[in-house]
Amino acid sequence: MSDSSSNQPSSGAPLERAAELIETATQARLRAQAQFSQFKVGAALLSSQGQVFSGCNVENASYGLTMCAERVAIFKAISEGVTEFEAICVVADTQTLTPPCGSCRQLIWEKCGDIPVLLANLRGDSRQFTSGQLLPFPFDRSSLTS
Repeated sequence: MSDSSSNQPSSGAPLERAAELIETATQARLRAQAQFSQFKVGAALLSSQGQVFSGCNVENASYGLTMCAERVAIFKAISEGVTEFEAICVVADTQTLTPPCGSCRQLIWEKCGDIPVLLANLRGDSRQFTSGQLLPFPFDRSSLTS
């Protein structure tokens, strides 16, 4: 049910490795620890060097300590010394596509820049945005200057 005309980021460049990112995020989703919400999410982050870092959500009884799949993938990459990114993919088992939460949008913007964000579900639906489209008026380093 993908609409290829709406699967383009604002830059107009399609993601060449979209299928790989969706598959990696789908597999990562299977490792999610969602014992409270039962809402499993997987993510795949593509570095500028071509590496793919996966992440899954990890819940905690104290919900504030829960870590989203997107943040896990970004933190894994950064902990390995990778700091330049090309795209991120988020997969959930939902009828409608699940975008990153506000905290993840903020982190994606700050650590990855205005990259393509590919959303997909287990039904084969997908749609691509940019992080700038998902967070149109971001708070970042430039906001800290007077």
